[in-house]
Amino acid sequence: MLRGLSIVLVVVHHVALRIPLRDGVLAAYVPRQILVALEYNGYAGVFVFFVISGFLIALHSIQRWGGLPQISAGEFYARRAARILPALLLMVGVLASLHLARVPYYTIDNPQQSLGGAVLAALGLYLNWYEGRTGYLPGNWDVLWSLSIEEAFYVGFPLACLALRRERWIWPPLVVLALSLPVSLAALAGDEIWQEKAYLPGMAAIAVGIVAAMLVERRPRPRWAVVHAVGLIGGLGLAASLLAGRQIRPLIGDGIMLLLTLSVGCLLACLHWRHIAGRSRAQRWTGWLRSFGRLSYEIYLMHMFVVFALVHVYRVGGFDVHLGALWYPPALALSWALGLAMARWFVLPSERRVRRLLIGTK
Repeated sequence: MLRGLSIVLVVVHHVALRIPLRDGVLAAYVPRQILVALEYNGYAGVFVFFVISGFLIALHSIQRWGGLPQISAGEFYARRAARILPALLLMVGVLASLHLARVPYYTIDNPQQSLGGAVLAALGLYLNWYEGRTGYLPGNWDVLWSLSIEEAFYVGFPLACLALRRERWIWPPLVVLALSLPVSLAALAGDEIWQEKAYLPGMAAIAVGIVAAMLVERRPRPRWAVVHAVGLIGGLGLAASLLAGRQIRPLIGDGIMLLLTLSVGCLLACLHWRHIAGRSRAQRWTGWLRSFGRLSYEIYLMHMFVVFALVHVYRVGGFDVHLGALWYPPALALSWALGLAMARWFVLPSERRVRRLLIGTK
């Protein structure tokens, strides 16, 4: 469900940058603070996803190999390649074709940038660095910045685990990295693009998720009082960072992002413990959000196609900004549908084929 929340925040944010939500009809019924939170928490949504990624990948690695020091680097890389590369290669190919066809919204016009540079950056996992040097790329290219950070981290992760050899030596660098988030963000102040897309802040969020996974594996069945307390702390922290971030930021500065990531880590631990105990019951009303979560990678890659198409119709048709909220449900629904189609007909079959090729398993 948290993954679903993160991708919904991203989609809503990218629509809101072009069709404002807070100035429309909802302003008469919904507190402005909530509307602003919906509009501007896309970046926070990416960091929520970073934490979840670290948690799930570390947890599965521990369960598969018995511990991070026993991780198989070759199989780890093969699994990541099977999951990431098919969709990424398709995405880059489509975007390159759209650029060559000079399609609006997809053409790279910045004189400091080029199609070759963007392709190499996307496939070389440094598109975030490329944007930091040259400026923002068109929207569909731009979303690949987070993938560059995430996968660059996972290139070094198994090697670091094998080099450190023992779990007790893996803890300290991960904890230091996780807690460095406010420091790395503050150090980059003044450079808007690089502060948003630098490697260290995103990797710090991933480290929070890995630490949370290691904690729940070390203590698989804590007392229920601990489970409830951790869940309550995580829920309150997440709500505060998303809904009251603008009020809290003057007090703790970039520590707001650390509050966000630690809160997500607490919630993941709580949900995992409840799942182990057989007490996790999915509510019916959350089904759509969980579906978004299962398709989060595909939706993330594809949603800007939907956003640009709807925004184009909105602008050409001269629609009233007061009714801008009406464009959000179709943006979410179409993004989900496109993500589902991509997962079902391309990503999942391709992932199975690549896994069979590289590691001989489905």
